[in-house]
Amino acid sequence: MSTETQNDGDDLKENVSNFLRRNFPQIQMHGGSAAIRDIDRETGEVTIALGGACSGCGISPMTIQAIKSRMVKEIPEIEKVNAHTGAGGDEMGGATPSFPGETVDDDAGESDEGPAAPF
Repeated sequence: MSTETQNDGDDLKENVSNFLRRNFPQIQMHGGSAAIRDIDRETGEVTIALGGACSGCGISPMTIQAIKSRMVKEIPEIEKVNAHTGAGGDEMGGATPSFPGETVDDDAGESDEGPAAPF
């Protein structure tokens, strides 16, 4: 790898770090962290891991979506963003967020409206 290529890679990593710091200061302010896990310069794919208070945070799925959509728009070299929390398995840590009144495909059409009111 040439020095020029290394510098290009360092610049890309710095651009991604600056993007996260500039656009998502609330991650750190709320006790969370965002770390670059991998950057594949050939495919333009970056992997970000949210940790700390982000693991298990109810709005981390929205933060992940915002990172994914905004990073590819703001950093031309990035084609795809993979982001996840440390809460478990797949992209959202194995946890699928559920909101009252939301119909989830996995529930075979049942509505998740929460418990019935006692009155």
